[in-house]
Amino acid sequence: MAGNWKMFKTPAETTAFLEKFRPMVAQSTHCEIVICPPFTNLAAAVEAAKGTAIAIGAQNIAWAKDGAFTGEVAGPMIRAVGATHAIVGHSERRQYFGETDETVLKRTQAALEFGLTPIVCVGERLEEREAGGTEECLVGQFQKGIGGLTAEQFARIVIAYEPVWAIGTGKTATPDMAADAHRCIRAQVRAKFGGPAGDAVRILYGGSVKPDNVKSLMAQPEIDGSLVGGASLDPASFASIVNF
Repeated sequence: MAGNWKMFKTPAETTAFLEKFRPMVAQSTHCEIVICPPFTNLAAAVEAAKGTAIAIGAQNIAWAKDGAFTGEVAGPMIRAVGATHAIVGHSERRQYFGETDETVLKRTQAALEFGLTPIVCVGERLEEREAGGTEECLVGQFQKGIGGLTAEQFARIVIAYEPVWAIGTGKTATPDMAADAHRCIRAQVRAKFGGPAGDAVRILYGGSVKPDNVKSLMAQPEIDGSLVGGASLDPASFASIVNF
C-alpha cells in the first residue's frame, strides 16, 4: 500500500503526519507500507518512520548517477537519505514533463542499479479507453518500457496500473475494469518473463482509491495493493486504506 503525496506537505507537516500515522498501522503486518513525499521531505520522513515498517520512497529518479541535469535527483542521493523506493513514470510525469516509455525504462534501470525498488506506472488516457484502446496502450507501455528489463531486474520491480482518467478526478475504475487491466499486464509479464514471474509480480491499482472503495478493489485477486494519491495525505484516511 503506497501513498503518493505529489506536491503537498512541508518537512514539519511530514513529521506531524507520521507521528499520527505510525500508531494507526503499528500492527499492520499484512502488507508493505510505502510513503512517497516530495524530495524536500524525504529526510524528515525517513527520520519520523525510524523503528517502524513504513518505507519511504521518492516520486521520481534521474536516469544518471550524477552530472549536468539541473532539477533532477539521482539514485545515490535518494539512497543516502534512507529512502528505499522510487515511483517511475507516473502519468503526471508523462502528461506534464515529457516522460516517455523510453525514459521510464532508463529511470527504472537507474533505480535498480542504485538499490531502490521502482514502482513503475502504466495506464491509459480517457480517449484511449473510450476508443477501445486500453489493451493496446498497456501492451505498448509494457513492451517499450518494462519489457526492456532483464528477468533478474524485472523480479525486483513493482508495477502500478493507474488509468489516467481516474487520477484526481474522483472517477474510479470499477473493480472488474481494474482486474481486466491487471490481467492484461500480467499476460504481458508471462509472455516476456515466464509464468512464475507473472504470478510473483505485484501490480498495484492507482486512481481515486479511497477508504470507501478500497475493500471492493482489494477483493479482486488480480489486484495486489494500491497506489493512493489524495487519500494518503490524511493519516486516518490512509491508515483505513492500509487496514482495509
